[in-house]
Amino acid sequence: MRKVLETACLFLSSLVLAPAQEPLDLLIRNGTVIDGSGRKAFRADVGIKGGVIAQIGNLGGIKAREVIDAAGLVVAPGFIDVHTHADGIERTPMAENFVRMGVTSVVAGNCGGSTLEPAQEFQKIRDTGISVNFATLVGHNSVRQAVMGTENRAPTAEELSRMKDLVKRAMSEGAIGLSTGLQYVPGTYSETSEIIELAKVAASFGGVYASHMRNEGTEIDKAIEETIKVGESAHCPVQISHIKIDSPSQWGASKRVLAMMDAARKRGVVVHADQYAYEAGSSGLSIRFPSWALEGGRDQTNKRLNDPATWQKIKREMLSMLEERGFHDLSWAVVSSYRADPSLEGLSIKDIARKLKGDESCEAQLEVAREMMARGGPGMVYHFMSEDDIARFMRDAQVSVGSDSGVLTLGEGVPHPRGYGNSARILGHYVREKKTISLEEAIRKMTSLAASQFGFDKRGLIQKGYAADLVLFSKETVQDRATYANPHQYPDGIPDVIVNGVLVVHDGKHTGARPGQVLRISGRR
Repeated sequence: MRKVLETACLFLSSLVLAPAQEPLDLLIRNGTVIDGSGRKAFRADVGIKGGVIAQIGNLGGIKAREVIDAAGLVVAPGFIDVHTHADGIERTPMAENFVRMGVTSVVAGNCGGSTLEPAQEFQKIRDTGISVNFATLVGHNSVRQAVMGTENRAPTAEELSRMKDLVKRAMSEGAIGLSTGLQYVPGTYSETSEIIELAKVAASFGGVYASHMRNEGTEIDKAIEETIKVGESAHCPVQISHIKIDSPSQWGASKRVLAMMDAARKRGVVVHADQYAYEAGSSGLSIRFPSWALEGGRDQTNKRLNDPATWQKIKREMLSMLEERGFHDLSWAVVSSYRADPSLEGLSIKDIARKLKGDESCEAQLEVAREMMARGGPGMVYHFMSEDDIARFMRDAQVSVGSDSGVLTLGEGVPHPRGYGNSARILGHYVREKKTISLEEAIRKMTSLAASQFGFDKRGLIQKGYAADLVLFSKETVQDRATYANPHQYPDGIPDVIVNGVLVVHDGKHTGARPGQVLRISGRR
């Protein structure tokens, strides 16, 4: 009897002396969880403590400092935008166009352009604080220009060595891979062998090779072959940036492209891609000119544009490229930003020719393009893709999501609407309305697939111990509102966004919080 009493006393004593469980920082109740793995939705509460997911399940008896009732909402991992131009994000640290569409992490340094000193960039970000997590690639164009300027030739052995050193330094400072922009100067002047040597350096650090390929339409088969060859030769995972078919004459080629990627995987090459959910792309006007005409920078370019004989040669090549791609003029090219004359923003080249010259012929349009290029060149939106190709790429299990947008400022220019609505458009237009893919698959593409492609550890899933990057949205009302004519509109149906356990968007408004972190690859692949 005495032993029983002693045991009971000890038990009661342990209850009295046990410390009370500390409350959670944030508790999300009554939500429908889609965890990012691709599995079906389930009902659960999600508890957050210290910036990570602490508990998942029926947490009815758990206390928390702050509670969100997510009844009627989906609770998903925060979206990872794998292709952005958010370089210099510390200048617009709240990154509202990203977080308001549910993006909690961005990858910058794409299309060959980046900082060459990531450590300095990261320190600026830490000093300022930003509202999203940030990672960067090191850009081949930036590397090449630092060593060779815009010369159209192969590097010397010494120049190649210097370029490799720049990539090595950037990777050692935290870059997550090498990017190329092979339609842009000076990357367009490089040979495949040069890119392979630089990709080998990135691969030695576990990095990825992300490529804006040389061609996304008339010679896309060759471009895919080259991109895969780089990855195969450098033993480096491949990410095909903003995969698309940008020429009406080649619409439908998405079938061949996906077959080529599948064949490479069967050989053991790691090949992925990303896309945005629009039929228009965005770039500079320079991409419409022959690359040889752009060598040597703006002064040399202008000399060629203003020399009658050279201009005739340039014009003939531009006309040939238009015809080959299935176009008759430049009516599909719309100005998004133009410092020399902002009144032209939002107008097509055809509109501008009519406005400035009283003539909308193709000849007049090319003259307008020449004059605008000579004044610095505008940013453009290009309407040149088909819905069938977009949907086919979207249905592929290895294609993630990237907006191809920078950090935008409300009311500034007429940018591509993808910068405000990309992820919301996928959820509203392609999932709910067109039923191109399921909701669970769309979220997997924007979360765990993206995290695995770029090597982000403990991101992209709603799982205990993972970073508490979360987005709450209504599957019935989520929708992009940004349009080509009026892009500066945030999406509907995304009331709450959480980054590293901190509410960045609450009840549809930015809280001003800046809990974003610098992301690095989790380790050698």
